Amino acid sequence: MNLVTKILDALETQYHNEQYPPELGHSEPLDGLILTVLSQNTNDINRDRAYTNLKAKFPTWPDVIAAGESQLEDSIRTAGLAHTKAARIITILNRIHSDFGEYSILSLAGHGREFIREYLRALPGVGAKTVACTLLFDFKIPAFPVDTHITRISRRTGIAAEKSSPEEISRMLEEVVPESRCLGGHVNMIAHGRAVCHSQKPACESCVLSGMCKYLRR
Repeated sequence: MNLVTKILDALETQYHNEQYPPELGHSEPLDGLILTVLSQNTNDINRDRAYTNLKAKFPTWPDVIAAGESQLEDSIRTAGLAHTKAARIITILNRIHSDFGEYSILSLAGHGREFIREYLRALPGVGAKTVACTLLFDFKIPAFPVDTHITRISRRTGIAAEKSSPEEISRMLEEVVPESRCLGGHVNMIAHGRAVCHSQKPACESCVLSGMCKYLRR
């Protein structure tokens, strides 16, 4: 059994089990993509407030386009960087409508992970983590988004080198984690980073990964 599998097994004793993964995502992947754009450089609470406010004011994406960038900016201000994010969202929506004739990317689903990844990465402000989140949560395609918590745990346990970038860690995990475990593994590692493996003063004494952690052994 490799180290990644041992870590996933240990985390499943504390958080989500593989047979009962969390229910996340949207039936229209474009909704998840925009939500993830709003999440950049902010926390989940502010992201969700901004998205809820956006949808309350503009129930459909054509409504957003009709309202314009300034009104969109006002509606998402709680997410921070509102001017930048509003401009990106408008550009993304226009690009998608131009490419598909509608405000939807659901038709990408049949093209496979790497095709979708390449298309989404070409959109403004859409990086590797945003793409992986949209793939995993909204397209239901196995991927492994890596945030600061997963980066920290990966480096501390030694499944990734100290200088590995989040994108490098994401690619490595996608190669070694079974497809059925990507969603639960991603969510569990984030939960563990928030609850135990803190950036400062991690609670190593209560960590289920303590027996396999290079950080603790040092």
